[in-house]
Amino acid sequence: MCNDYEQHIRWKEYCDMMQSVALRIPAHQSELDLPTADDIKIGDTAPVIRASGDEFELFAAKFGFPPSAGRKGGPVFNFVSENRDFSESKRCLIPASAFFEFTGTKYPKAKHTLADGPVFAIAGLWREGGGNQPASMTMLTTKPSPDVEPIHNRQVVILKPEDWRHWLALSKPQGQLLKPLPAGSLSVEQVRVGSD
Repeated sequence: MCNDYEQHIRWKEYCDMMQSVALRIPAHQSELDLPTADDIKIGDTAPVIRASGDEFELFAAKFGFPPSAGRKGGPVFNFVSENRDFSESKRCLIPASAFFEFTGTKYPKAKHTLADGPVFAIAGLWREGGGNQPASMTMLTTKPSPDVEPIHNRQVVILKPEDWRHWLALSKPQGQLLKPLPAGSLSVEQVRVGSD
């Protein structure tokens, strides 16, 4: 599953995209709210978009929900979207410029970069932090698109900018939003070859 992605969206690209789909950015936000990173991994803090009144604000969240009280295991970084109702959930968008999948059984595994143009977002959920814990987020997954299927049996849900408002407001049926992209939507590149 996706446990690593990059965020190379520049502030101007982000502002232009938000303006093109009529999403208002709070006046106090700046490029400091959208830091770039080559690799954002589980436990890292990254920018996330949520609705705040009639504006769409960036805030920092830790990648991965902490395990529920009394449960063993690591953070929940991917969350299956099928057959679930997210109408009462805190929905968010995770801005990204690419995500990574790994194949192979031995380290180092083959690393594949998957991208959908310079600006896209992954459908996500977020939770408030508590005490000294920061807010956290997880990525929604669905069945793989034809582009992803050769390397993985699941994929994160990629939302086109025109659907960003619909996901945050849930103004379209979930089934129309939380689905794989059509064939040819993602460019796939193997960037590292693992050993056998």
